[in-house]
Amino acid sequence: MRLMSLGLVPQILIGVALGSVLGAAAPGVAAPLGLLGDLFVGMLKAVAPLLVMLLVMSAIANRHESGSDGRKSAFTLLLYLVGTVSAAVVAVGMSFAFPQHIALSAAASGSPPVAVTAVLSDVLFKLIDNPVNALLTGNFLGCLTWAILLGISFRRASASFREHLQTLATGVADIVRHIIRLAPLGIFGLVCATVASTGLQALAGYAGLALLLVCCMLVMALLVNPLLVFLVLQRNPYPIVFKCLEESGITAFFTRSSAANIPVNLNLAKKLGISEELYTVTIPIGATVNMAGAAITITVLTLAAANTLNIEVSLGGALLLCMIAALSACGASGVPSGSLLLVPLACSLFGIPLDVAMQVVAVGFVISVIQDSAETALNSSTDVVYTYAADQSRLFAPVSRSTAA
Repeated sequence: MRLMSLGLVPQILIGVALGSVLGAAAPGVAAPLGLLGDLFVGMLKAVAPLLVMLLVMSAIANRHESGSDGRKSAFTLLLYLVGTVSAAVVAVGMSFAFPQHIALSAAASGSPPVAVTAVLSDVLFKLIDNPVNALLTGNFLGCLTWAILLGISFRRASASFREHLQTLATGVADIVRHIIRLAPLGIFGLVCATVASTGLQALAGYAGLALLLVCCMLVMALLVNPLLVFLVLQRNPYPIVFKCLEESGITAFFTRSSAANIPVNLNLAKKLGISEELYTVTIPIGATVNMAGAAITITVLTLAAANTLNIEVSLGGALLLCMIAALSACGASGVPSGSLLLVPLACSLFGIPLDVAMQVVAVGFVISVIQDSAETALNSSTDVVYTYAADQSRLFAPVSRSTAA
């Protein structure tokens, strides 16, 4: 009973500690407990597309204001873009300051995109996906497209219909809150399976590369993001940054899926008092296109491959890599290690052969237990940070408020 009286975050940390101890002490016992983690992530992924579609439809259909929410959404997307490009720039600077070399031996399987246009066209086709298929496959861009169109149409529906739509959205959101309460148990299972199957031995050979990736992500989370929020809000940004890292970043670190963390972020945005019309749109979009962590991964691994092959990277090439990494990151899937298969695309800028690039991807999978966890924590927490900043920005304050001040 005393354990249940603790907050969700302390319960999660206890689950992490217990899972780590059990995974290290009794791998045979801990490995099957990974089923708890798989079930938790599966439940989140199952409910997330339906939740997004219903919340967006209901928010638009019942929307009474016609003021600043559209501009706030556009501003949030701008912050997403600036943040992702900034992450690539940070990764280039850190890679130049601390160059990495990696042993290339084994290739990874997969079919990476061959051009940026392939990534962008994939995003466009996701936007126009069949709504049923979008729900079944977890295509949040498709869900968002249909939710916006249906929400606009339902604005002309009767008040009782729109009320029932709101009731349905509230019911699904309530289910999500119950699922989130299972996070300590689910994360306990995830940690058990990870420690039991991987341990820390696999990371030893690539400790420098993993450390560089994590440091880049910490710079983004603790320096660049707060700076952007400060420029927007003109006040201390760290309370909201730490709040989002605590409630969104910790969960995302262990689920390793931006898509699975969407319900967590929607719940957090509601707790922070962000406009529902804003966060129901920007959070799902952010899970797909706000990929600062992915931009860091793509950039660092590409430059490590170039260093290993003694390829000199000019300033112009580095800037081009930043843009390509940012655009490619926007097409990264919202699932574990979704950014790694985009590394060959960036490697092609420097003439690195595909078979060598896929070996770099294999290295990425070796360190993914650290890289992908930190990447997802950064991506997911940043979605809420930027949405909050846009919602609270003085740029969209009513004229009367500023006049009264």
